[in-house]
Amino acid sequence: MCGLAGFLGGIPSEAGDDAILHRMARTLVHRGPDDEGIWSDRDPRIGLAHRRLAVLDLTAAGHQPMTAASGRFVIAFN
Repeated sequence: MCGLAGFLGGIPSEAGDDAILHRMARTLVHRGPDDEGIWSDRDPRIGLAHRRLAVLDLTAAGHQPMTAASGRFVIAFN
């Protein structure tokens, strides 16, 4: 089963949101050893981290978080 983590709002970190998301994802490596992905937006300060366990789709097409072609929507799911 994949691993998901994220945040919404809060006080910005000196380390930076991407660094925080990578650390969050590393703590979930046991949930998904096959791939790691992050996505963040500074305003309204939201971040998603995903660790992937590739079972059905073994291609890069399963990389997450997934962003819509328009860039408006982002999703991470299991």
